[in-house]
Amino acid sequence: MKRVIIFFSFILFLACKEQPKETAETPIVETAKEEIKKPEDSFGIVIHGGAGTILKKNMTPEKEAAYKAKLEEAIKVGHTILKNGGTSLEAVEKTINVLENSPLFNAGKGAVFTNDGTNELDASIMDGSNLNAGAVAGVKTVKNPINLAREVMLNSPHVLLSGSGAELFAKERNLEIVDPAYFFTEDRMKSLERVKEKLKNKEANKTTAFYDPFIKDSKFGTVGCAALDKNGNLAAGTSTGGMTNKKWNRIGDSPIIGAGTYANNATCAVSSTGWGEYFIRAMVAHDISALMEYKGLSLQEAAKEVIQKKLTDLGGTGGIVAIDNKGNVTMEFNTAGMYRATMNATGELTIGIYKEKE
Repeated sequence: MKRVIIFFSFILFLACKEQPKETAETPIVETAKEEIKKPEDSFGIVIHGGAGTILKKNMTPEKEAAYKAKLEEAIKVGHTILKNGGTSLEAVEKTINVLENSPLFNAGKGAVFTNDGTNELDASIMDGSNLNAGAVAGVKTVKNPINLAREVMLNSPHVLLSGSGAELFAKERNLEIVDPAYFFTEDRMKSLERVKEKLKNKEANKTTAFYDPFIKDSKFGTVGCAALDKNGNLAAGTSTGGMTNKKWNRIGDSPIIGAGTYANNATCAVSSTGWGEYFIRAMVAHDISALMEYKGLSLQEAAKEVIQKKLTDLGGTGGIVAIDNKGNVTMEFNTAGMYRATMNATGELTIGIYKEKE
């Protein structure tokens, strides 16, 4: 009898011991779920239309209004996509399309001329969710190079295609092909002529050319976009006509992943604009991400360190726009101005051109 009582007492003891374990686990699971809950509708977008010696005294009210209107039109296209649950990649591509189709910016329709009087276009795009990327360089007949860059990323085993090979791939992917004459604009041709004339006059001292604002700014004018969508995915893209009067099929930073474009969900998405050779040497876009990832800097701190110190100490000029994985935005540049705009999840729009606050 004693053995039976002891046995049932032991079973009862085990049952009582298990009960607290079950009740204790429940609130722990609830707390964990609460901690990983994502903020709803967290998204944002930021764009640039080039950096350089952009001074208010040199800008007519009409031209200033035209730039601001186009920046607003472009960013609202991307913001609408994000607001409706679209991807950051789609927002970046469609936003850049608006800028590529405008003669105001040095990309697509407004591309500058090479020394030979042709237009050679570069672009790149990157997906922060998987670090996939695509880029093209030196294309002459593709209406929207950013679209081709995305096709390279999604439908080829490669990251960067150039020249005639890139154009053949564009045809295979049924992208819009145009006659090279489509890219001709009178303003860009006059710019080429002025640069050639100024360089001719400064031939005795070639270094002087780099201190002439007009000639120096012939290296600027790129357009770009960085975005965060509601799913927490980052993307960035950049498109350009390159440098006025460029020779030998020169390629700048815009199609170089890590220099002109970079996106990583762990940190941020970045698009660059400026003197491409220096952005390549400093790996500007990736360096900002790396400072965030390895040193724990904020987006603003990392961008300031790279643009105002590292790039400046190297002798480079230009700027970046970027957004981090929490929706924080920065628009950092070391020039007199940068065409730029940003919109957050609440629809707040900010547009800027000059260095001073507007």
